[in-house]
Amino acid sequence: MSNPPLDTVNDNFTEAVPATAPYYAHHVFFCLNERPPGDRVSCAHSGAQAAQEHAKRRIKGLGLAGDGKVRINKAGCLERCEEGPTLVIYPEGVWYTYVDTEDIDEIIDVHIVGGKIVERLKI
Repeated sequence: MSNPPLDTVNDNFTEAVPATAPYYAHHVFFCLNERPPGDRVSCAHSGAQAAQEHAKRRIKGLGLAGDGKVRINKAGCLERCEEGPTLVIYPEGVWYTYVDTEDIDEIIDVHIVGGKIVERLKI
């Protein structure tokens, strides 16, 4: 008996094909990876934890958290640490770097609330 076809990827496994609508309008993942001293740079050493916590508080404060809305999550290594601390927003798949909470607020205000990409922070 053969397996049924996958509905999440095409036959060539090169392009994702959504099986259903996303659960969250925006699902944000902050890289919080921490490497040992002397190893490659890591997002944890660039204020990623504080940025993630700030984003979570801000989204809750705006009333945007919850089922079908916005979810702010911690992630392990996203393999882009050399580009600065990173986050990625799905379902769009837009990657950002940031320096401080003002950058996080701009990503929230412009991308999540306003629906536009913050070009200056996009990687």
